Amino acid sequence: MENIIKQLKEDKISFVNLQFADILGTLKEVTIPVSKVEDSLRYGTWFDGSSIEGFARIHESDLYLKPDISTYAIIPWLSNGEERTARFICDIFKPDGNPFEADPRYILKKTLKELENFGYQYNLGPEVEFFLFIKDSNGHKPLDNRGYFDLAGEFAQQIMRDITKTLEYFNIDVEATHHEVATGQFEVDFRYGDALTTADRVLTLRSAVKAVAQRYNLIASFMPKPILGINGSGMHVHQSLFDIKAKRNAFYDVNDRYNLSEIAYNFIAGQLKHVKEISAVLCPTVNSYKRLVVGYEAPVYISWARVNRSALIRIPKWFEDKKESARIELRCPDPSANPYLAFALMLASGLDGIKSKLTPPEPIEEDLYHFDDLRLKEMNIDTLPSSLFEAVQFFKQSELCKNTFGDVLFRRFVRIKEREWNEFKIQVTEWEVDNYLDI
Repeated sequence: MENIIKQLKEDKISFVNLQFADILGTLKEVTIPVSKVEDSLRYGTWFDGSSIEGFARIHESDLYLKPDISTYAIIPWLSNGEERTARFICDIFKPDGNPFEADPRYILKKTLKELENFGYQYNLGPEVEFFLFIKDSNGHKPLDNRGYFDLAGEFAQQIMRDITKTLEYFNIDVEATHHEVATGQFEVDFRYGDALTTADRVLTLRSAVKAVAQRYNLIASFMPKPILGINGSGMHVHQSLFDIKAKRNAFYDVNDRYNLSEIAYNFIAGQLKHVKEISAVLCPTVNSYKRLVVGYEAPVYISWARVNRSALIRIPKWFEDKKESARIELRCPDPSANPYLAFALMLASGLDGIKSKLTPPEPIEEDLYHFDDLRLKEMNIDTLPSSLFEAVQFFKQSELCKNTFGDVLFRRFVRIKEREWNEFKIQVTEWEVDNYLDI
């Protein structure tokens, strides 16, 4: 603790934001003056959990935050002149000192602990996509009209450079940024890392991108499908397991045709088996299912392959002398997901595949979008849920999801998502008015 107090003084920090995520993955924070940090590190900082979506009920509202000092960073957009603000990402505890069972970060840490008992570390590398919109009198419009890997205009390049520099303040090592397929759509890829650190970084990245966009009077949106007729935003997640004892990538096997180990195949099979159950968390909004449709490069069919980008799970190529890069890519998650809960369920699914020694079906390298219903049925190819309602029904019946979340978080997540669907289904949309008003 002495070292971090010394660091705060050296960095001339005046205020500290204690950050955490609610069930939906929204970043929350409590701000304290730097003079109160030592108490917070030693004892915690109390807050009212009943005011946070899906957390505690009124009569059990007292919770406290304990900062994780490894997440210390200076917040650049809140640090002008002598007024400097830092942040810690926090874990949430109950008054009796036990972890709060509905804390998404705790859920991931608990699942990772189970994996460690098998001798592995879970490593991830997400590709986070988002849109940048210009505010105008009609609401908003895409920042540009460029396409996939197009040379972005000078203004867009400046914004992406600014985003990269801002993320460096949070020790997020950006490997690449580029323009995505849709107009006004961009992607940020950062260095592979352990699951907890990566989840923290996704939470931070969303906040940082929005802050930079605001400085340019733009709107940054992580909504999966903000515009009809063009591609939506995904968050493809590259995954592997690291054998802690052997100090090697547990997914690599030199003798396999895909250079994948038996454990990697078990992991793939587990995720294919459970993906319908966990879709409500990986693709958590009504809007998420507007992205998961044929024709816009998002996965629809539950299958795996090496070169086939219509598959749900893809095996990316890697250089032969970089066997530590052996990995699988899950393509259905989107950037509106709570990263802690999404990664926990992805791991739990893969881990079930390992424990049960599941074997995946044969890979399908053909373009599944060109298959008709009869051929899909003949090949026993299932599809992802087509709506949030359908996804929640699978989630509700899932023992894996209930065991991973625990009873408290499981029930609260279902309640929140059913309320969201019920609010949506009574809406009268412009499409309905256009098609039915004059019948």
